[in-house]
Amino acid sequence: MTDLPAEPRTEVRNTLRIVFMGTPAFARPSLSALHGLAAQAGWQVVGVITQPDRPAGRGKKSLAGPVKTFALEHRLPLMQPGRLRTEPGAIEDLRMLAPDVIVVAAYGQILPPRVLDIPTFGCLNVHASLLPAYRGASPIASALLDGLAETGVTIMLMDAGMDSGPMLAQARLSIRADDTTASLGDRLALRGAELLLETLPGWLAGDVAPIPQAELPGEPSVCRLVKKQDGHIDWTLPAVGIERMIRAYTPWPSVFSSWKGQNFKLWRGDVIAGNAPPGLVVEAAGQVAVGTGDGLLALQEVQPAGKRRMALTTFLNGAPDFIGSRLGV
Repeated sequence: MTDLPAEPRTEVRNTLRIVFMGTPAFARPSLSALHGLAAQAGWQVVGVITQPDRPAGRGKKSLAGPVKTFALEHRLPLMQPGRLRTEPGAIEDLRMLAPDVIVVAAYGQILPPRVLDIPTFGCLNVHASLLPAYRGASPIASALLDGLAETGVTIMLMDAGMDSGPMLAQARLSIRADDTTASLGDRLALRGAELLLETLPGWLAGDVAPIPQAELPGEPSVCRLVKKQDGHIDWTLPAVGIERMIRAYTPWPSVFSSWKGQNFKLWRGDVIAGNAPPGLVVEAAGQVAVGTGDGLLALQEVQPAGKRRMALTTFLNGAPDFIGSRLGV
């Protein structure tokens, strides 16, 4: 593996100026780590850029994201532009912050070259996969859907492509059998923040050489943005695939079918031996399960329409006709 030459460095000034860009919960530990490092080193987080507030919940009220919440709590300068590519004023505001380095974690947009060219030390990205695998918007869910035994985080120097820039550092993380996107994402977020702290000082000092992704093990792959409809269950799929869907799409968009013509969500399930027609609810090995294209999916936690999440045993107390019914019709 051949490293690229380390970039020539201008001297790192004592009051290094950092801009952070991120939005969801995955990004908050990286911002927190940067904030702490800046306080220790005498640096300054001069700006936090996050996506505009989005409506959420049944009331569709606009809620502040985790990164915005952290910025407000710590009185960090905050910007919430729409699309950077179409808002030259926002890019000029960013330029006025005069950042020496920009750190990005799950910001939600590909940065245009006009942004990438601003900081002296470039734009560093905390990405939740072992690049070049799983470039794109849903690396955590994709790793779970594919049944991987491990994944990881990559610190990369951003270029104009989608997660295609050279790697500065990587760390591996095992995937647990019961991991969901929520639980795995929390662990990856913390490991990514740690790796950022391990990597950034060396990068600024010129001691870290970027490695092109073409030199890294594995083939490039791209994962697309998850959509709500992705959670719809096709019961002709194998039980193992549906069980992975449940974990990959928790907490969002969740996995759902229908029962008695109404929405019916599945939050936990296990693959067990046996067979039944796809979608048919049966008793097997002392459990209540659903037939699939290959094997049975034993249900553990469900959510009928208009109700909260509950253990299957609780649900069955009020739905004695569930066994023998068919889901998805």
